[in-house]
Amino acid sequence: MTLLRLPIVRSLGARPDPATYDRSAQFRDGFFHNRQPSRMVEEAGRASIARDFARKGNTGKPRGPIPLQTPDLPATAADCAATWLGHATVLLEVGGHWVLTDPVWSERVSPAARVGPRRHHPVPMRLRELPSLSAVLISHDHYDHLDTRTIEWLTTNQTMPFVVPLGIGAHLLQWGVPPERIIELDWGQAHTIDDLVLTCAEAQHFSGRLFTNNTTLWSSWVVEANDARVFFGGDTGYHDAFSTIGAEHGPFDLTVLPIGAYDRRWRDVHMDPTEALRAHAELLGGVLLPIHWATFDLAFHGWSDPIEWLVREAGDVTLSTPKPGERFGADSPLPTAPWWRDVIRSGG
Repeated sequence: MTLLRLPIVRSLGARPDPATYDRSAQFRDGFFHNRQPSRMVEEAGRASIARDFARKGNTGKPRGPIPLQTPDLPATAADCAATWLGHATVLLEVGGHWVLTDPVWSERVSPAARVGPRRHHPVPMRLRELPSLSAVLISHDHYDHLDTRTIEWLTTNQTMPFVVPLGIGAHLLQWGVPPERIIELDWGQAHTIDDLVLTCAEAQHFSGRLFTNNTTLWSSWVVEANDARVFFGGDTGYHDAFSTIGAEHGPFDLTVLPIGAYDRRWRDVHMDPTEALRAHAELLGGVLLPIHWATFDLAFHGWSDPIEWLVREAGDVTLSTPKPGERFGADSPLPTAPWWRDVIRSGG
């Protein structure tokens, strides 16, 4: 039993020292808070959610196999390109830099290897096939965005820093990341690597890896280099700071925004597709890459509902809808084919 418990305990991470973050405007009474009021699920609501998950069957699962594309990466990073690897894991190319967001290569997003949401498709490239990264960005510490085993591999086999919101450094230290490779930032703070500027920006969400919520901060990220600008939304509800971020850092060549895992019971902390389109407009975005759908079943809507909703309401917004592993950028065609419909048809 001890051997079975050890990996679970390790994956929980660590609780940061509250005294370290007293100067943050987001931190008070021992916890981080959203700037705008956000309703969280009450204990009674959690019981109903657990019951609904047990009853929902295959609603959130694809009917057939998801097509993957082996990433066709250039020898050097382009000025602005992206390869969606599934969920919120994106390999960005910005101003000649490789930047990896929320890397998750594990089969399940859970503290345990045999329970919890299981991925619908493999990651379309192996960790050892990644190029030499300039930085890894983490949006927050939920299991579908911060994966212990992937962090450990990247620590051993790459040399880049991990640029993270306040508090997440405690998790990384516990998992063996050297302190000099951990850059913790509050909203509005930035870190520069050569000409690459990484700015921690506001998000509306929450954090926690099992028993305690909100002892670490959550964020979005602005990635800038050589006149290329990308916004990575991570995981967030809609909030009024998108317009401020757009005014201060935009226009963006690319916005990477979550569209899935929405539900009326947690609408303040997850955007639906209509809200993602609104955020994209307020960010002064060029191309919109939708993420946070297709890979894990984390809500009650149908598997393809988020992308169909987005396409239906996009209007004149320029969407990129790649298969997992499909690279796009100024030097390649923009993927727009509705490949998910073939998945639905293949399942009968």
